[in-house]
Amino acid sequence: MTWIIAIGLAGAAFAIMAFACKLPRPLWSATASALALGLAGYATQASPDLAGSPKVSAQKAMSAPDAFVESRNKLSERGIPSNNQWLIIADGLARNGQYGDAAQVLVGAIEDDPKNGEAWLALANSLVAHADGLLTPASQYAYRKAAEAAPDSPGPPFFLGMAMAQTGRLTDARRLWGELLARSAADAPWRAELEGNLARLDALISAQSRPKTVQ
Repeated sequence: MTWIIAIGLAGAAFAIMAFACKLPRPLWSATASALALGLAGYATQASPDLAGSPKVSAQKAMSAPDAFVESRNKLSERGIPSNNQWLIIADGLARNGQYGDAAQVLVGAIEDDPKNGEAWLALANSLVAHADGLLTPASQYAYRKAAEAAPDSPGPPFFLGMAMAQTGRLTDARRLWGELLARSAADAPWRAELEGNLARLDALISAQSRPKTVQ
């Protein structure tokens, strides 16, 4: 019964994207492949009969997938969502917490345009979220490629710093965010959020550096 539901949902998702959302026909095969990969992952990893017990780190990484995508859009050079069809599909998957599937779609975007900094950044973020908030070698590579493709964009250092902070690399995150703040315009739409993040990070670093008193 679970398999019937999963296949039915995949078929419905494809129909909605292909017909209701008028997805261009050249992207149909890539979309179908992404959905098939999702079903393959379900086949190899899912355990529908087991009670769920998500890790704390997974809850943090996936607590607000909508906000994750919106924050990247705010930090993009345009300040508006991308009109790239690959990114639209990937963002839709990411908004539903399907980060692994989103990453697969974004690989297609990068194959089409290896210098697409936003696609590299979205891929890096999806890989971090898919790894329960961990900064993996693959996601570090994607962040580096995003920075190379768009050296003036605030997105790569902002999200790389966030991933570093989540994994305990507080001083590295502080350095990266400090450099970003120094080169950000006073009216930059992301400046207030960055300043708030820096203040919280400084407080955490200060608290950790204080000597512990023996009771």
